[in-house]
Amino acid sequence: MALWAEGITTAEIGRRLGVTKNAVVGKAHRLGLPQRRPSAPPKPVISKGIALEDLGFGMCNWPDGEPGTEKFGFCGRPVIPDKPYCAAHCARAYVPNTRDRKAKAA
Repeated sequence: MALWAEGITTAEIGRRLGVTKNAVVGKAHRLGLPQRRPSAPPKPVISKGIALEDLGFGMCNWPDGEPGTEKFGFCGRPVIPDKPYCAAHCARAYVPNTRDRKAKAA
């Protein structure tokens, strides 16, 4: 219960105890521990956005809004080198595949 209360992930608790993540979740449920939801990365705050014709080199190309409306635009913040998006949008766009995540964990 102490690891759960500290906010440690179920996968990490499982590794420490030598059981699966699902075993940890099941035990927490049976013990009546409060549910925890994974926190999503914060959404970038985008005001009106930058029009396509104003988008320049080194500016984030992430589209925002409904195409064809006045509020449609692009992020425009500085990009990460060799990527078309800013840091916040790269976190959303580039999700490592399962094989890469398992290799890093090993």
